[in-house]
Amino acid sequence: MQLVCLDLEGVLVPEIWIEFAERTGIPELRRTTRDEPDYDKLMRYRLDILAERKLGLPDIQDVITGMGPMAGAREFLDGLRQQFQVIILSDTFYEFAMPLMKPLGMPTLFCHKLEADARGILVNYHLRMPNQKKEAVQRFKELNFKVIAAGDSYNDTAMLGEAHAGILFHPPQNVIDEFPQFPVTKSYAELKAEILKASARI
Repeated sequence: MQLVCLDLEGVLVPEIWIEFAERTGIPELRRTTRDEPDYDKLMRYRLDILAERKLGLPDIQDVITGMGPMAGAREFLDGLRQQFQVIILSDTFYEFAMPLMKPLGMPTLFCHKLEADARGILVNYHLRMPNQKKEAVQRFKELNFKVIAAGDSYNDTAMLGEAHAGILFHPPQNVIDEFPQFPVTKSYAELKAEILKASARI
């Protein structure tokens, strides 16, 4: 039995923090795991900026409500799920991601939790577990699944390396340069073709 694990942001939906940065005019919030591989450092940086600007979870959710999946994402996912079991492994948060799941057909999602105070100001975040993407792939392998994984960023590379086959989708050049072992795809058609190639190989 084969299983496909996909990252969410940058693969199926736009980068939430980048969208929020553009709509609020706060360029510092454009930083993502493409730029800062230390996730805790990145999240503390974001929470500090939001606290300084007195922006909270409702402000971010307003932006997310106006977002949707990337063009072609639902069709790609629907087609993939006809051939494979698919699980979304993301370092986003349920409070951010759930409004985006319905337009994607409610795929299974593993991610993290946010903590807000009574005013809606984000005060902390809680990882479901450290290195959850890599750990999830390890557990799936222990269940005798052959795992194909795809993602776009630094925080996906451990998952890609742990999987039986790892694929990059629209990665930045620095990730391509640092991880030449992973094939690079730039469209859903290319990604689907690479998944099928991996499926035949593993």
